[in-house]
Amino acid sequence: MNKKIPSFLGFKRLIAIFLSLSLIAFISWPKPAEAHAYSASYTKITMDSKHTEIVFTLDTLSVIELVPHLDANKNFVLEKSEINKNKHHLEELIEEGLTLDKGNKEQTATIKSMKLVKKENKEYLSTTMTFPAFSPGDTINYNDGFYYNDTGTNYVDLITASIYGESSEGVLQGKERTWTVLVTEVQQEQGQTAQPDTTQVQPAHAEKPVEKTAATSWFSFFKLGMLHILTGYDHLLFLLALLFRKQTFKQYAAIVTAFTIAHSISLSLAVLGWVTLPSRFVEAAIAFSICYVAAENIFRKEIRYRWSITFLFGLIHGLGFATILKEMSIPKSHLAVALLNFNLGIEAVQLTIVLLLLPLLSYLFKLRNSGKIVVYGSYAIVALGAIWLFQRIFL
Repeated sequence: MNKKIPSFLGFKRLIAIFLSLSLIAFISWPKPAEAHAYSASYTKITMDSKHTEIVFTLDTLSVIELVPHLDANKNFVLEKSEINKNKHHLEELIEEGLTLDKGNKEQTATIKSMKLVKKENKEYLSTTMTFPAFSPGDTINYNDGFYYNDTGTNYVDLITASIYGESSEGVLQGKERTWTVLVTEVQQEQGQTAQPDTTQVQPAHAEKPVEKTAATSWFSFFKLGMLHILTGYDHLLFLLALLFRKQTFKQYAAIVTAFTIAHSISLSLAVLGWVTLPSRFVEAAIAFSICYVAAENIFRKEIRYRWSITFLFGLIHGLGFATILKEMSIPKSHLAVALLNFNLGIEAVQLTIVLLLLPLLSYLFKLRNSGKIVVYGSYAIVALGAIWLFQRIFL
């Protein structure tokens, strides 16, 4: 790598490139309601012998996208007055997007309430619906059709259910949009209530429920972890910044190991509720970590102990990973399995990316101008990180 200090003219050129990249990134950065690549909803299902209640909570940015002309003042914020004015359209959106079937017969929903709620640093529209009661022996199909034909989004619906006192979870994503439960007969002799016998995800419009397999439950959280890291562009950019400077294989291995251990620790602690930090602080710290590591690539002559700073920043990134699972409120008896498989999904994608990047970076470092490429590329990473940092602190 070329370690010569750039001349004054060279330094001015770098500053010009940095400012140009910052301007381009700022101008081309998607507005809040454009290119909404990641959308999450939370569904809470409660069933007993008297009634069935579903509380469906969807982020307001998605609601604004899905209902044309809802955001009348174009401020990308869903307001109570806009909800009241468009209540009929919002009810139609919910009733068309969600269905609850007994066998193959769709049940009629009664919308009880619709209100704004805040989770962490994000606003959601929470809709409470009631349905007729289900009896033991009934097959229940919950269907979510939101964004089903939209290839530009990575929508997920995170389900927690209490069915006659028994807890269950599910994740609907991609083309898998039906969550099926078979409620068994009440076993009065043993003093037990009805409980879910099978819970699985199946493709939408499937003719028959898919038989439950051992992989069904854990694999949905494994895929959720994969999706979460793939749509976490700040996490991916941080990983790229860590690897972008030439180092030994031993150093690379130490960096990846430190990041894995650190975010696994903080992810677990956060989901268990043992560590809680404001989401605005966590997201801003993640953006700062990108800037810091990229700046090291530019100004440090030698990179020796990057694993240590990676471990510290990895703890912050783990708190960012934890947000989506925390909001599900998974019962502690089921949490360990969900947490483990969610983390394994993250690790699978992360390891794949590292294995793909290292050969490319190895080729890059052999080029005559590799030093300049690393410097210019790191300036671009700093610029993107700085934009995220500004947005997460002030917007």
